Amino acid sequence: MTAEEYTRRLAELIADVSDGGITVEEVLAAGHSLSALGLTYPARLRLVGAIEDAFGVEIDLGDELARFEDVGTLSALVARAVSARRTTISW
Repeated sequence: MTAEEYTRRLAELIADVSDGGITVEEVLAAGHSLSALGLTYPARLRLVGAIEDAFGVEIDLGDELARFEDVGTLSALVARAVSARRTTISW
């Protein structure tokens, strides 16, 4: 997968867990944090599960769920974990 494909897939997952409150296009628009888009704490938890299922990685957030803000950063972390065949992403 390319970086763009990871970002697009994550945007789709974010849109899915937002129950229609956020569109893929809104996620992909530059300059918007997930909080600014209205992604709730429960939706973030669902997103963690969706990412783990979609990419076969485990996300270890501890108390750092608030740092889960930027789809570009998230995309890079997931891509790195998948390409390195690591199963745990630590923040």
